[in-house]
Amino acid sequence: MTNQPDGGPVTRVESYQWPTGHVAHLTQNQQNALEAFKKLCEKKGYYAPASADSQTHASHDDETLLRYLRARKFIPQEAFAQFKDTEDWRNENELDTLYETIDIEEYENTRRVYPQWTGRRDKRGIPLYVYEVNHIDAKDVSAHNNAKEAKNAKQSVKSKTPRKMLRLFALYENLCRFVLPLCSAIPDREHAETPISQSNNIVDISKVSFAKFWSLRNHMSDASTLATAHYPETLDRIFVVGAPGFFNTVWEWAKRWFDPITVSKIFILNDKNILSTLEKYVDRENIPKKYGGTLDWSFGNMPFLEPGIADNLRWKIDVHENGHRTLPKGPIRWQYDENGDLVATAIGSEHGKPRNSVIAGLHPQAGVATLALSPGRDMSIILHREASRQEASPSTPTPTRPPTARQMTGGIATTAATTKINDANMNGSRPSESMSQDFAGTGAHTVPYRDTTNGHSYPPPDNRQGTSSTRFEQQQGTHAEDQLAAGTPYQRRDGAGERVAVMEPGTVGQAVKEHPMHNPEVDAQQPGYVEQAQHLAGQAVEQAKALPHTVLAAVGLGGKEGAGGETAPVREVRADPAVDGMDGKVVEEFLRSKTLSSVK
Repeated sequence: MTNQPDGGPVTRVESYQWPTGHVAHLTQNQQNALEAFKKLCEKKGYYAPASADSQTHASHDDETLLRYLRARKFIPQEAFAQFKDTEDWRNENELDTLYETIDIEEYENTRRVYPQWTGRRDKRGIPLYVYEVNHIDAKDVSAHNNAKEAKNAKQSVKSKTPRKMLRLFALYENLCRFVLPLCSAIPDREHAETPISQSNNIVDISKVSFAKFWSLRNHMSDASTLATAHYPETLDRIFVVGAPGFFNTVWEWAKRWFDPITVSKIFILNDKNILSTLEKYVDRENIPKKYGGTLDWSFGNMPFLEPGIADNLRWKIDVHENGHRTLPKGPIRWQYDENGDLVATAIGSEHGKPRNSVIAGLHPQAGVATLALSPGRDMSIILHREASRQEASPSTPTPTRPPTARQMTGGIATTAATTKINDANMNGSRPSESMSQDFAGTGAHTVPYRDTTNGHSYPPPDNRQGTSSTRFEQQQGTHAEDQLAAGTPYQRRDGAGERVAVMEPGTVGQAVKEHPMHNPEVDAQQPGYVEQAQHLAGQAVEQAKALPHTVLAAVGLGGKEGAGGETAPVREVRADPAVDGMDGKVVEEFLRSKTLSSVK
């Protein structure tokens, strides 16, 4: 009698935990995939290699490119698809400009509702972040977002990404532009030949009610989806502390939706094993007191820089908090000076004026790896390369990626689309259809005009004019719907032959009525009390199932789409008829029964 395997066939799962799969720790197959990825990106116009004389650096360093390869299991074609989407997204939203000009107060308010750097590292030199969900109030988040949205509506770039999400990515830019390059350059760490490109996170969900989790779900999941897509492989270990009693049961059920490598990085800790587990990976002096360590740091504080970091910096200004050295508020960037040393500069805007204050310097030591100072490409390198190639062979077209939102032309910042329009005007010809589309996408504005010779006008002749142009749409769903004719405000001539504008009905432009007009067909489809109760019971179970995803989304993991490859695609969740009519008190027992072992 032959022994049968217990379960399915065993397959090898490759681990990319640091430093495996990173610079200086690649297998031959991984190195080949990196070279193929570079060639593909260069062919498509999204990467420029270093010059032969090494005078010009590559547009992206190897560690940045490897993040996309690790996220896509070292498949160059799949990695390029995500890499291209990210580069286009960065260009569309002008991430470089956002980070350089964001208001310091706005940045600080955003920092307070997302994971915060403690100023410390784990035993490998990877930075340690903490996120205390209990300190986040959904009403404050909503109020802050709405206020800033209104304040910056006219200043925002034209983008599909909400500005509140762009503010979050200013924090990711700080991670990639300041914290990770800083931790990479500090020599007192293991595997100094490998750059630091990830972070550790302690997610504290103690004293957080289920209702609060639910109110914050959009705040967390929206951030997770975009972060996973555009900042892949920036998370290493995640320590979840303060979880409610039923969380382990739900996690055992939910982790099947996550990639096995991701699951191996997640630790669910309780009061008994929190310190013993954290001490395996982080020295006690770098663990906050709240979790059993000796670090005098609380959520909301600025980073408490450890001696290994503070002593390696040549400080230009002194910033202290609670008696220890820290960093100034707002965004910070690194740049190289003429001697090849790193210089940290506080940037952003303060009271409407740009800030550009040197904080400290750092001399890179030989043998210690450095990380690129931006998660995106250096566009100046690509533009320089393309110009050189066109000079060498002007008749040979060179593949280029879409231009940045702003290019320097003769020292004046202009948009590419605006240049096209000006050229067309100088030629005295009618603008092409494609040119008009490009101009419309820039977010630029012009005064109304009409060119009868070429048959061109702005805005188009059939476009609605006057104060009612937006109110015409706002009346939809109100009692004034269909009562306002197109082309208003209506004009007529009075007895003296003068044009007189007729005012619109007072109901136009009002908000949707509190008691809208009844629609018999819709009213007949409304569910009864029994159906509503069953629906709410099912929702309670689905909310419990989604809890682990919400927790991991707090640090940018477990997004809805799993675009970064850090999570497996989430399966479609269907309502279980077994919970219809079930009392909410037995939800945990129901979920527990679903995860019980069949072994007797």
